[in-house]
Amino acid sequence: MSNRLINILVPVISVILGLLVGAVVMLVSDYDPIAGYAALWNGIFGDAYAIGETIRQITPYLLAGLSVAFAFRTGLFNIGVEGQLLVGWFAASYVGIAFDLPMYIHLPFAIIAAALAGAAWAFIPGLLKAKLQVHEVIVTIMMNYIALHTTNALIKVVSDGGDNTGTIHATASLKSAFFESITDYSRLHYGIFIALAMVLLMWFILEKTTTGYELKAVGFNKHASEYAGMNVNKSIILSMVISGAFAGLAGAMEALGTFQYANVKGGFTGIGFDGIAVALLGANTPLGVIFGAVLFGSLKYGALNMPNEAGIPVEIVSIVIAIIIFFVACGYVIRYFLEKANKKKEAK
Repeated sequence: MSNRLINILVPVISVILGLLVGAVVMLVSDYDPIAGYAALWNGIFGDAYAIGETIRQITPYLLAGLSVAFAFRTGLFNIGVEGQLLVGWFAASYVGIAFDLPMYIHLPFAIIAAALAGAAWAFIPGLLKAKLQVHEVIVTIMMNYIALHTTNALIKVVSDGGDNTGTIHATASLKSAFFESITDYSRLHYGIFIALAMVLLMWFILEKTTTGYELKAVGFNKHASEYAGMNVNKSIILSMVISGAFAGLAGAMEALGTFQYANVKGGFTGIGFDGIAVALLGANTPLGVIFGAVLFGSLKYGALNMPNEAGIPVEIVSIVIAIIIFFVACGYVIRYFLEKANKKKEAK
């Protein structure tokens, strides 16, 4: 059994174990796990509308996962994806309502504005890390709250005291009449193609460019990288900026695709924090992030059908997700048993 196969099996086994333990939790809670998982399945794949909404839910998870994974791969822990997503959401919405331009200018402008907003928000912890050695975890956590309350205040200013910015112009929208027609008028939009393009972009940056090599090298050992002549401070800042741009794009998917506006929020969306789990489940690789985003997006949306069809609270799915994350975090234990079994097989 190759090491690559083991790397694939660890998250797969983690998911299976999570679902099994989730079934036990349902039984202990006096719920039918078969009916529960059937309702979850129907909520994800039950009809064209459910499939469209599931893919729509996956889209921001893809970008949030890429944001966390990119930072991880370059030796940084970006817990500020939630805040970067929120400022990207507001920036895209503002551009969407403030300008009246042709679509071929307006839509790219709004998307780029969201990416730049997320990048700018991530630049601050990157700069503090590079210049003052302030740990990025502390700064990014704090900046999540700053982003939440700042964007809420800006929305009130833009809307003259209202609770949302108002609907963006059609020229800045990612809505798809074609997708609506084939998914029974779900909110599936063209943003899924942008998210998948970003998966390719992350892979290309990290695996096919000199910059990507330097970013990974600095993350692996900044002292050796500095000795080799690499600009460590520049790499740290650039890593955070690129990570923040991915997060800002996740906000653009919500602003320009799903909701078509930005609204005052009483709390965090949770997408940025779930992006950490998506990245962990995907082993911080672009392809793995797709797997993690599909799983989390499907569970999140499919769970909404469980109370209606099986009478099971959606919190059960949160427990299942938490258990999956637990097994992923304990992946070294699963890896140990797989390697042990592999050695026994080879000995025979």
